[in-house]
Amino acid sequence: MTKVTLKDVAREAGVGTATVERVLNGRGGVRPETVEKVFVAARRLEYRQSLQVAHRGLIRIEVILVRPETHFYSRLNRAFERIAASLDDSIVVHRTFVREDEPAQFARYIANPTARRSALIVVAPDHVDVVTSVRKAADLGIPVVQIMTRPAPELPYVGIDNYAAGRTAAHYMSGMLAKRPGSFVALCHSGAYENHKERIRGFSAYLAERGSNEHRFIEVMFDLDDEHNAMELLRSALRREPGIIGVYTAGGDNKGIARVVEASGTERPFWVGHELTAETRDYLRRGIMSIVLDQAPEVQARRSIDLALNRLGLIEVEVSSEPVRFLTITSENL
Repeated sequence: MTKVTLKDVAREAGVGTATVERVLNGRGGVRPETVEKVFVAARRLEYRQSLQVAHRGLIRIEVILVRPETHFYSRLNRAFERIAASLDDSIVVHRTFVREDEPAQFARYIANPTARRSALIVVAPDHVDVVTSVRKAADLGIPVVQIMTRPAPELPYVGIDNYAAGRTAAHYMSGMLAKRPGSFVALCHSGAYENHKERIRGFSAYLAERGSNEHRFIEVMFDLDDEHNAMELLRSALRREPGIIGVYTAGGDNKGIARVVEASGTERPFWVGHELTAETRDYLRRGIMSIVLDQAPEVQARRSIDLALNRLGLIEVEVSSEPVRFLTITSENL
């Protein structure tokens, strides 16, 4: 193979050879953005000279998450932590949690990061200010990957097909309850996330297209993923409509729903929810929960990092653009 030279690296990075020499030898005096360009070019061309210790952490991928107290985001955070530990010293994965209920602050953080970022992976609430900031970040030329939810449809997305998840919940619920007439209800966090809205759309669409005349989808309730809100909303619904036989939780709260379902006696509603956790495993084993749809956050984390590295030119492997496959789990395949 032809030996790669400084001129080759300079050509690839779009800078002069003197700049390449200063960067590769850690002599300073070069803008961070230019240092990153040279570094990426050298990596891409497999330049023989090893980079200086000063270039450790040069590539900074920022991951913005929400709600660290929830099982799903805790799993996602741990997955990013494990992936970060497996990368070489030149790449840092910085994880930040931002409050979802303060969209103006969320948007400001995206627009004004505390440190320079090479790429951004973000769970973005579907709020105009947040989505505008996400698009502006992409306009700056850095790779931006939406994970779990997709409020900006033109930008790359890693996650499950949420519409299909909602349809799957309705498919199992209507099928298993085919001989039992009654009503269905759904709960989710709010209208803040496109993924929750897509799940509800899918659930409703399936029932409208293929559901039984014996079943009615009567209500969507917003519990803000709060245990007490979820309990009160479902209890009130069951008091108003004793004929509720199916419950779909499209959001993240399950503990409050489990208490209400368990207390409903022998005629428990058929309950489909999301995310496999120690709690939902227990609910499945005890017959409180019927089906769990798990969106494999570990796969989402790995694919989003790979996509960011690919867009940065640091890896050449093709990253799938297909939705991440969600898992359908019952008490029989735990």
